[in-house]
Amino acid sequence: MTRAQSVILVLGGFLVIWEVWVRLAGVPTYFLPAPSAIFVELAQNPAWYMRHAAYTVGACLLGFFMALAIGVLAAIGIVYSRILENTLYTFLVSLNSIPKIALAPLFIIWMGTNLSSKVAISMLIALFAVVIDTVLGLRSVDPEVLDMAKSMRARPLQVLWKIRFPAALPAMFAGMKVAISLALVGAIAGEFVASNVGLGYVILTAQGMMQTTRVFAAVILLGVLGTLLFYAVGLVEHFAVPWHVSQRNSAGGN
Repeated sequence: MTRAQSVILVLGGFLVIWEVWVRLAGVPTYFLPAPSAIFVELAQNPAWYMRHAAYTVGACLLGFFMALAIGVLAAIGIVYSRILENTLYTFLVSLNSIPKIALAPLFIIWMGTNLSSKVAISMLIALFAVVIDTVLGLRSVDPEVLDMAKSMRARPLQVLWKIRFPAALPAMFAGMKVAISLALVGAIAGEFVASNVGLGYVILTAQGMMQTTRVFAAVILLGVLGTLLFYAVGLVEHFAVPWHVSQRNSAGGN
């Protein structure tokens, strides 16, 4: 049985049990709607949900790519500079210990309620995972390989691009998989604080009006989008590092 078949079987069984239990137990819709009611809600307003989903995914992707660009540059600086390692790395660790939802209102004050504030929050939440895994990957090169490159008078840029960077790719993709999920969380957190569009806004307004079915619809849509984004990064990883053992095992398991 393939992974896709296993997932479909497990999810299908879970939804059937959920549907049967809600109907037999007579659970009120405002407390826990049946899966069929949630799917009807999505089917009745597909364009409306897609508009809000597109906004949330857009903020997530912009924040993710900003975190990727800034995080990789920061990681390179940390690896090559003892000063940055002792200052920037420590600052990022301290910043990561602060609950990001506590910083979200500040970004709203500084940048307003438009898309830029959601992107900034998304980027901030995703940044640490990118930096940590990229630093780990860049430092994972065998010292003997670095010594050989030095003996051959390779320039630092050549060592970075041809030795350190390829060796760091598996760790970087591990960080990116975490970061894309965190970026989606950041986009939702920003929408919770202040927004008039996005799935976070849908959840917040539906909760205020006790529209539990709509809340579940938005949450399920978020779960689907988060899964697709995660596997999109995995697909890029499959083509970028097909030589890595994790990709060989994955191909064999399918």
